[in-house]
Amino acid sequence: MNTKSFRDRIFQQEDINFLLTNRIPRLFVTRLMGRFSKIEQPLVRDLSLWAWKLFTELDLSDAKKARFTSVHDCFTRELKPGARVVDADAAVLASPCDAIVGQCGVIQGQQVFQAKGFPYSVTELFGNGDESAKYEGGCYVTLRLRSSMYHRFHAPYDCRLRHVTYISGDTWNVNPIALKRVEKLFCKNERAAIRCELPGGQTITLVAVAAVLVASIRLPCLGTLFHPRYTGPNEIACDAVFQKGQEIGWFEHGSTIIVFAPKGFELAEGIREGQEIRMGCRLMTLGGAGNAVGSR
Repeated sequence: MNTKSFRDRIFQQEDINFLLTNRIPRLFVTRLMGRFSKIEQPLVRDLSLWAWKLFTELDLSDAKKARFTSVHDCFTRELKPGARVVDADAAVLASPCDAIVGQCGVIQGQQVFQAKGFPYSVTELFGNGDESAKYEGGCYVTLRLRSSMYHRFHAPYDCRLRHVTYISGDTWNVNPIALKRVEKLFCKNERAAIRCELPGGQTITLVAVAAVLVASIRLPCLGTLFHPRYTGPNEIACDAVFQKGQEIGWFEHGSTIIVFAPKGFELAEGIREGQEIRMGCRLMTLGGAGNAVGSR
């Protein structure tokens, strides 16, 4: 049996997958993994990377450097210049990250979905009813990052990062198996709602959701690392300017980003559940491809 067949047989067994990744002391194991991943001893690093490659389709061909000091260094890797092409169309919101597209569509009132038949409230996710009300009739896309993917995320358009709301929480796995079993899972997990203002005055929000083994979110513009033991302010005002495609932050390690846009935006043609997308590809448009999101 080859490596891929072995891996698939283990992880396609839903009950086993759910037990292995959720019925454990999630927060303790996550803290332990965070410390272990930063060990720079060569043998530990090499064995860990070997095991990672055994169980995932880890591809480092587009990484900026070929050698890593630790698993953490590999997980938070940068890309070679030009490894991603950012859609320059002024009508397009680009994907902020490499990901698999999950549930997506129109926001009906305050309701969106994590999986078929599993709705949750935008207000509960944001922790702020005033902000969530802005997105009624808009659209959303759930972007799930596999463990082997590039884990930095970028500005989907020229924008100002105006405010971050950090909400402490659990670290459930966010894979499709858990999303079909745990109600309101995204609203239970640690997360950061990152609010950005576009040149045309519209506001979009990126909700970065942490998960088991991957519960730290780094935003360099704030000088802040969010993690389960973070004790700083939960509401953080800021005024950081980003150009489309510029790096905003990264997961240490990473999980899911949910993109929310207000009424007038629509999903770009071809965006559908299960699709693999790369950072910089078109994700949403404003009123069709012929209209600009804002003056540039």
